[in-house]
Amino acid sequence: MKPYTVSRGRLFGTLCSLVLLMNLGRVVFAPLLTKFMSVFSIGEATAGLIVTFVWIGSAALRVPTGWLLTRVARHKVVLGTGAVLTAAAAFTAGANSVPMLAVGALLMGLASGAYLVAANPLVSELYPERVGRAVGIHGSASQVAAVVAAPFVTVALFYNWRVVFVAIGIAAAVVTAFLYVTTRRTDLPDAGNADRDLVGSARQQWRVILLGIVILGFTGFVWQGLFNFYELYMLQKDLGRTTAKNLLTVVFAAGVPAFFFSGRLADRLPHIPYLICIVGTFVACLVALTRVNAVLPVVAITAVLGYVIHSLFPALDTYLLDTLPDENRASAYAVYSGGMMVLQATGSFAVGSLAQAGFTYDTIFLGFGVGLAVLVVALVGLRQTGRLPT
Repeated sequence: MKPYTVSRGRLFGTLCSLVLLMNLGRVVFAPLLTKFMSVFSIGEATAGLIVTFVWIGSAALRVPTGWLLTRVARHKVVLGTGAVLTAAAAFTAGANSVPMLAVGALLMGLASGAYLVAANPLVSELYPERVGRAVGIHGSASQVAAVVAAPFVTVALFYNWRVVFVAIGIAAAVVTAFLYVTTRRTDLPDAGNADRDLVGSARQQWRVILLGIVILGFTGFVWQGLFNFYELYMLQKDLGRTTAKNLLTVVFAAGVPAFFFSGRLADRLPHIPYLICIVGTFVACLVALTRVNAVLPVVAITAVLGYVIHSLFPALDTYLLDTLPDENRASAYAVYSGGMMVLQATGSFAVGSLAQAGFTYDTIFLGFGVGLAVLVVALVGLRQTGRLPT
């Protein structure tokens, strides 16, 4: 065993703790939507816009963070994002108006987006022989936040919705401090030292970047709209409020093993066919969900859908981080990440606006499913003609 193995393992564990908090800061808004609509007297479109601000924030600093990584070490950027999350959570806890809440959501999104751009390449470089496994475990930690978000909010609402953000802020401060101590004692990888040209990396790797943006940008657009309105969607299917809230937990709980196993599969399977199969299966689950209303079929489809969509994230990250060379990895990944997030960030606002315009959720998501089916067919055709980068 190498001397640095234990130290890198400790650093990896701390990163897993921080990514849990980063993702909690993003997904915690979904189970709070109903509360926000009541407290601030807003409709579905405005509620959807608040969630959209989280994801716009998550997208906004991704490319600038990529540029920053050409000049600042990855671990230092990660530390900065922990400080931003702490401050953002405190600001959101004190919000007393919709604009303040939106700004808080934006700031929490900014922290998470910058973190992922800096941390994902670092994670892949900590364990270069097992990129998929490392990315999968890191993603599983992130997904735990999504699982606990709904029950965490349920408990917090016995007191006040602001408790949610106070708790996130305190935890973020503690983990960031521990991360600072850990990085000072860790033999860090130097694989990214040659990555000094953001624009040059984007030009060299544009085909890989574009493929990632197309796959996760459009699929993520649908997913954002689906999971942020999942509780309201289930209520429209005449399921009970408790059942509807618990189904959102099922979606996210299915993601924990999905990250874990999909990362390992991504190390073993051909990247592109695996990605296409995942998106195709997601389309099938989405369309099936719009066709059923009984509790048991909805629960079953929800579990499968949650597993499938969360399998996509480590699979695509493994493809990108494994394919991109050391001298381009962080820069190219940042460009992909920013472009992908811009596409998917407006999914919640789109669904909220369509719902407020009178469309049923079944109609909305059936239409989205048809659109993604067209994308899958196009990807298969391009794959067959050898036009996709491998």
